[in-house]
Amino acid sequence: MIRVADEVREALASRGAVVALETTLVAHGFPPGEGVEVGLESERQVRAAGAVPATVGVLDGEVRVGLTAEELGRVEADARKVGPRDLAAAVAQGAVGATTVGGTLAVARAEEIRVLATGGIGGVHRGFPHPPDVSADLAQLARTPALVVSAGVKSLLDVSATAELLESLGVPVLGFRVDTLPLFYGAVGGPPISARVESAEEAARIAAAHWQLGGAGLLLGRPPDEPLEDVEPLVEEALAAAAAAGVSGQAVTPYVLAHLHRESGGRTEAANRALVAQNARLAGEVAVALA
Repeated sequence: MIRVADEVREALASRGAVVALETTLVAHGFPPGEGVEVGLESERQVRAAGAVPATVGVLDGEVRVGLTAEELGRVEADARKVGPRDLAAAVAQGAVGATTVGGTLAVARAEEIRVLATGGIGGVHRGFPHPPDVSADLAQLARTPALVVSAGVKSLLDVSATAELLESLGVPVLGFRVDTLPLFYGAVGGPPISARVESAEEAARIAAAHWQLGGAGLLLGRPPDEPLEDVEPLVEEALAAAAAAGVSGQAVTPYVLAHLHRESGGRTEAANRALVAQNARLAGEVAVALA
C-alpha cells in the first residue's frame, strides 16, 4: 500500500536526512493552483539544508512517499483530507488524498521518518467541548517518534488548551530561540514552552535523548521571520462567519484561511507561504543533525 520514491528509500536505507511533508496545505491551505508552488518551495528548502524531501499523498490506490512535481499537481482542492483514520479508506477507494499532519505522521511512523515540516499543527478547537473537536494530529504525535517543525498551533484553534493537552500527552514543546509557543502568524503571546533551543543541532540532541528514553513525538515551534501581530480580530471574524454559514469539521480550516487571505488583502497568504518555507528549511537542518 505504500510506495516510497527511490531517492527517499535510498536515503532511509543509508540513515540519511529525510523530511516528511504533508499535502493538506497544498490542497486546502492556499487558493486553487497556488498550493503546488508552496509544496515545491518546501521541497527546495529541505534540499537546500542538505536533506531529502518526502512529500506524502494518496494516489491511485497507494500511499506515495516522495511525490514528483506531476503527482503533487494532482493534489488539488477537491482532494480528500486524509488523517490517520482515513488512510486505509482513501487507498481502498482509490481517492486522491491530501494528508494532514496526523496522516503524514502515521506514514512517517511506518517508514521510520523522524522529522516533519508543516505550517501549523491541529489541536483543540475554540469553545471546546462545544464543538467537541480535537485534531487527530495530537494523538498521532504522541505515539510517533518524530519531531514536527511548525509555526506553533493553527491560528483558529485554542492555543493554550492545545499546549495543555500536549503536556498531558507527554509531548515536549520546544521553542526555536523563543520562550513561548509561536502563534502561527504571530511570534509572541503564546503559552510557555517546555524548553528553548538555540540551534537545529540542539533540537536534534533533545529529540534523540527523548527517543532513547522511550518518548515519542516532539513539537518545535519556530516563529515567522516577519510576524503579523494583528490577525486575531480577523480570525474571530472568520470563525463567526464559518459558524453562521454552517461550516464545521474538516471544512473549517480552508474556509477560515480563505477568509483571512481575502480580508487581509493577501497579507496572511504571503505570511503563510513564508513560514511554511522557513519551517521546511529548519526541519531539513534538524534532519541533517540527526543523521
